[in-house]
Amino acid sequence: MATSRWTAASAQAVASRRRGPVLERAILESALEQLSTVGWNGLTMEGVAAGAQTGKAAVYRRWPSKEDLVVDALEASLPKLDEVPDCGSVREELLQLCRQMREAMTSRPGYALMSVLHECDMATVERFHGVVFEGVIQPGVELIRRVMRRGIERGEVRSGATDAYVCDVIPAMMMYRSKVCGSEWSDEEFVALVDQVMMPLLRP
Repeated sequence: MATSRWTAASAQAVASRRRGPVLERAILESALEQLSTVGWNGLTMEGVAAGAQTGKAAVYRRWPSKEDLVVDALEASLPKLDEVPDCGSVREELLQLCRQMREAMTSRPGYALMSVLHECDMATVERFHGVVFEGVIQPGVELIRRVMRRGIERGEVRSGATDAYVCDVIPAMMMYRSKVCGSEWSDEEFVALVDQVMMPLLRP
């Protein structure tokens, strides 16, 4: 019993010494951990506070609701997509980009975001629209557009292939498979997507 009291007191003392960005980072990390383990519906501000070894009041002072907390946690942690190198082939560049987007979606923040999209009602999902668009969709579409421009310059891709409908195909298919079908893309499926859908759309 004495050991338990000492452990609890020690944890509280350690938590009380953290301030500002250090404490905030611990809370955001705890929120991601909660989303990854118990999902959106199981996440509570009390559970996040316990995971961060701080008091519930410290969480509520910074984030008045769990929606606000999760938005900040996702915005701070979603991985950034890297520029796709010029491989001399639109096909190869699209495959590299598909694999990179899959890595982002299957990272811990990516899984956390998927749990939000899967479990929230439509009204709540609207709260996360900016995170999804600015953190996931827009960066992927912009990289695809750059790949298309290089392909146009090389004569591989028809002019006009940078329009939104073409550039939306890969992100839309990946989000559909994740949200509606609850499954992930294999390398073989990426090859089929690029060869059977994208390349016919792009040919001059």
